[in-house]
Amino acid sequence: MIPTVTLNDSTTMPQLGFGVFQVPDDDAHRAVATALETGYRSIDTAAVYGNEAGVGRAVAESGLHRDDLFITTKLWVDGLSRDGVRPGLEASLERLGLDSVDLYLIHWPAPATDGYLRAWEGMEEVRELGLVRSIGVSNFLPEHLQRLVDLGGTVPAVNQVELHPALQNRETVAANASHGTATEAWSPLGQGAALSDPVVAEIAATHSATPAQVVLAWHLQQGRIVIPKSVTPARMAENLDATRLVLREEDLEALDGLDRDARTGPDPKNFNG
Repeated sequence: MIPTVTLNDSTTMPQLGFGVFQVPDDDAHRAVATALETGYRSIDTAAVYGNEAGVGRAVAESGLHRDDLFITTKLWVDGLSRDGVRPGLEASLERLGLDSVDLYLIHWPAPATDGYLRAWEGMEEVRELGLVRSIGVSNFLPEHLQRLVDLGGTVPAVNQVELHPALQNRETVAANASHGTATEAWSPLGQGAALSDPVVAEIAATHSATPAQVVLAWHLQQGRIVIPKSVTPARMAENLDATRLVLREEDLEALDGLDRDARTGPDPKNFNG
């Protein structure tokens, strides 16, 4: 039921996954268990979230075959060096109870030190060791992404950025596309703000859908990967059902018109952890 995206390294990734940002470890255990029961197969966590252990317990208890799951985690800024990547990853793997992850991301570029350039070499090394399937970045602006590409090695498979109707990050999306890097949206619902927008509400009423389904369908139809978060079982199922909704061209255009550069998270230009 969940569509997939083929990354630039030929890895196949579910287009709609489940995020656990700001979910405490015990709650993450319960939420991920419910998400997996509901039908999600892609789970997104990070070292700095402090809930990798809870995610790992849910995965272990799910009874699902590891090959049927897609697990993402991220390297925090304190590991931004060539020698910092493998210890950071191995610590995450221990907490997750896994031998490898499917996608490993540099969480932020933290541009003050340019450490992400050296860390990228470490990312390539852990991939060669089989500890990860795909490597990518998160919160990278076009200039950060270009500097990685200019190294002449692996092009990031994914760039996960804040992206929702009020912040559409068009320059970054265009840069990602030019390099064959998939765009993944974190906070795809704008921390819930998009759900009360009158334009979203009107489209939802037209399709007998919920506002969340409309926004998620907007992402999906434009080829983006999304990782909505909810700890409510009914909302989890509702979000998953967004894969069934097909918006009209005029709906997509109306949603595109909601961009107002309304960032909710840190600005990657000056955030250094």
